[in-house]
Amino acid sequence: MTATKNIRIVFMGTPFFAVHMLKGLIKEGYNIVGVITAPDRPAGRGQKLKQSAVKYYAQEQGLHVLQPTNLKSTDFIAQLIALKCDLQVVVAFRMLPKVVWEIPTLGTFNLHASLLPQYRGAAPINWALINGENETGVTTFYIDEKIDTGAIILQSKVPILERDTAGILHEKLMEKGRNLILKTINLIKNGSVKTSIQSDQKEHKTAYKLNKDNCKIDWSKSGEEIQNLVRGLNPYPGAWALLINGSYKLNIKIYEVEYEKIQHANNIGTIITNKTSIKICINNGYIYLNHFKFPGKKQMDAKSFLNGFTFEKNANML
Repeated sequence: MTATKNIRIVFMGTPFFAVHMLKGLIKEGYNIVGVITAPDRPAGRGQKLKQSAVKYYAQEQGLHVLQPTNLKSTDFIAQLIALKCDLQVVVAFRMLPKVVWEIPTLGTFNLHASLLPQYRGAAPINWALINGENETGVTTFYIDEKIDTGAIILQSKVPILERDTAGILHEKLMEKGRNLILKTINLIKNGSVKTSIQSDQKEHKTAYKLNKDNCKIDWSKSGEEIQNLVRGLNPYPGAWALLINGSYKLNIKIYEVEYEKIQHANNIGTIITNKTSIKICINNGYIYLNHFKFPGKKQMDAKSFLNGFTFEKNANML
């Protein structure tokens, strides 16, 4: 291990996306003196406590883990100071108070999965796809008092392909992100960082937190917009729609669709089926449901689903 890699690093993160970055630091021989991650939370039907992906990996590596419930608590701040870190690296974690991010002598930087200042917020990967972008990327920046507004250190671009989903793009950005973090640390430890200030204009797009309302398919929108919503929410949390089939109302998750542009006289939301396909009528065309999931069922394709399900004559999607 070189002397420069002896800088004392505290890593902060929670989901699997962050694990890939932590693995990269360990592989390169950096001195990780502490890992900060979310507290264990109840999950699943049994509401058993579940560890974060970062905690699970960090403990496997024998790293020192802290799970504060309050980032401003005097106990946590004292524990953090005791680690004597030179640098804090943050990936997919909570907003940090100033008392935390100002501790290290070399600063605290964050990796964000967009080309800032575009898509500040909680779900940048999803919204880049939902909005039909053809390019996104990753950004490292110094943390300040606001969310994703700090001085930019480095950026790396990634093209968005027509068939990319949130899951596919997530994988691409993980790899780009790991490389960018290593480059960023190299600049910081060598004292050669040159930052750029983010512009703050109204036309910048926001990566809003995903919720039930903004994940619902609006069948009155264009075929391209519906396709983008579906792939932007695949595999998680999944786009959804309300199926009306006779007296039944069911929320179904939709993971893959195709758009056929064609004129027709059917009402929006009308369902048309044959032995192998299910299509929903929209303005100027049809949306074919290729892969979807009913409540309590496994994800399946249209042909498999139609083997055991019958749509009523007036079935439709809302």
